[in-house]
Amino acid sequence: MQKNAEVTYKWRLSLVAISIVICMATIDTAIVNTALPVISRELGSNPSSAVWIINAYQMIMISMLLPLASLGEVIGYRRVYITGLSVFLVSSLMCGLSNSLFFLILSRSLQGFGAAAIMSVNTALIKFIYPPNKLGQGLGFNALIVAVSFTIAPLISAAILSIARWEWLFFINIPVGCMALILSAIYLPKEQHNDHLPVTKFDWFAAMLCFLLFLFFILGFGELTHQGYWPVVLLEWSVTLVFSILLAYKQSTHPSPILAIDLLQSANLLLSSLTSICAFTVQGLAFVSLPFLFLTVLHKNQIETGLLITPWSAMVAVMAPIAGRLSDRYKSEILSGAGLLILMGGMVSLAMVSDSSFMFGTGVKMAICGIGFGLFQSPNLRAIMGSVPAARSGSASGIVAISRLLGQTFGAGLVALCLSIFPGKNITIVLWIGGGVAMGGFIICTLRWVLSLNHEAIK
Repeated sequence: MQKNAEVTYKWRLSLVAISIVICMATIDTAIVNTALPVISRELGSNPSSAVWIINAYQMIMISMLLPLASLGEVIGYRRVYITGLSVFLVSSLMCGLSNSLFFLILSRSLQGFGAAAIMSVNTALIKFIYPPNKLGQGLGFNALIVAVSFTIAPLISAAILSIARWEWLFFINIPVGCMALILSAIYLPKEQHNDHLPVTKFDWFAAMLCFLLFLFFILGFGELTHQGYWPVVLLEWSVTLVFSILLAYKQSTHPSPILAIDLLQSANLLLSSLTSICAFTVQGLAFVSLPFLFLTVLHKNQIETGLLITPWSAMVAVMAPIAGRLSDRYKSEILSGAGLLILMGGMVSLAMVSDSSFMFGTGVKMAICGIGFGLFQSPNLRAIMGSVPAARSGSASGIVAISRLLGQTFGAGLVALCLSIFPGKNITIVLWIGGGVAMGGFIICTLRWVLSLNHEAIK
């Protein structure tokens, strides 16, 4: 049961534990990217096969988010979280000890499972820990951790590889994770609103269908973005459709469906999730394409490129907690809409840069994007988590995580698709698309605001 008292010392330590783990799991989604050539060479594999070190982690994580979020509603978020952290630590050790590509991919798949367990219930735990009047503040801090972690992953990877072998990209998780595991075991609250529900309530067959649904969807999308064989794309998406129909039929009468169809019937939650996908698509698209822009169009070196990317992350770090506090007082759709509008303006301004653009001006444009993204994220999180009953916080937490990861996946995929369709074209075309996606998110957010006004008028 949520307590309306001020966050105590015990809760603060539990939040420290959650923050450490979320930081670790988020960083591991991108930390291997810069090390792929080294890992591929030392394991004697070709680069195209080594890409599965990344793909395996991301596909398993995305595919398992909703099933594990649903499991958290049945057996308790704390139990899923601590089990996921334990799996993550064991698999990190396995990754570091891998002496073949096959074993490393297998270990990364297990690590993705652990990360999914952590991320699936993370937001639900925050809602459980924070009193209602401080929920926006808690979600804002969580948004800050995720945004900064996603951004600094390449820097951490480069720093580790400059002084140690690639295995330490995984070994570094063990001491940090063990400290977080001890804090979590001691300080995470044991009370759960639904601990009394038996494990038999969990629909294992539906969980498998949900896993396969997202797995084949991501496989098909990956094939599409790399201009793969069209019959393969159609086959994989046909399988996705079959699993979707089976899952919808299987859970049509279930009180707490894994795919959270019951929650998505709420216009507020559905539209908030769609805007989240749009915003993270823009972020994913930007963070993949901007290094190309700075290196090839602006002719900056690696250090200058890193400096130019920093203002986005810095402003997200500044704005996310502020926006979280504001969302406890003002309408989330207004704050989120303003953030998306600012983000769109920043993306359009970046799309208009040229080789004569000054570095300072480009940095300001990056900062504008960061302000917009930071202003959007925390209020939108609050809108999602605040629109569901306590007993369904796990599924809402899963929706938050999967919206973020799908958006980032779509963004990176759009860059790959554009570069393959328009070879030799200026990378700024991708940024124009990003501005369009941000505008689409703003339109959805505006629709959400109009619907909320109608709802208030009816009341």
